[in-house]
Amino acid sequence: MSDFLRSYLTVGIFLGVAVVLVSALLGLSSLLRPSKPTPQKSIVYESGVDPVGTGWAQSQIRYYIFALLFVVFDVEAVFIFPWATRLEAYGLFGLIEMGIFIFILFLSLVYAWRKGVLRWV
Repeated sequence: MSDFLRSYLTVGIFLGVAVVLVSALLGLSSLLRPSKPTPQKSIVYESGVDPVGTGWAQSQIRYYIFALLFVVFDVEAVFIFPWATRLEAYGLFGLIEMGIFIFILFLSLVYAWRKGVLRWV
C-alpha cells in the first residue's frame, strides 16, 4: 500500500472511531438520563415569561431588512480584515479594489437610508 493511501486510511480510521464514539456516548446518555415528560414542560416560553395568547404574531418586514443589512456589513468586515493584514502585498491594485468594494457598500447604505429602512419606528 502506498503512503498516499495509508494516510487516507489513517483519516478513515479516525473518522470511524469518532462516529462510533459519538454514537456510543449519545446512546449512553439517552439510556441514563431521567425522562419525566409533563404538560408543563411542553409550554413554549421566552425568557422565563409564561406565554399570553397564541404563539403566532405577525412581524414587520423592516426587521428582516435590518438583519440583511447587518449581514451585508458583517460580511464587509470579514473581507476587509484579511485585506488590511496583507495591504503591503497587494499594493496599489489591492487598494483600488478595496476602495471600489467599500464604495459599493457605501452606495448600498445610502440607498437603504434614502428608502427609510434605517428609521427605527
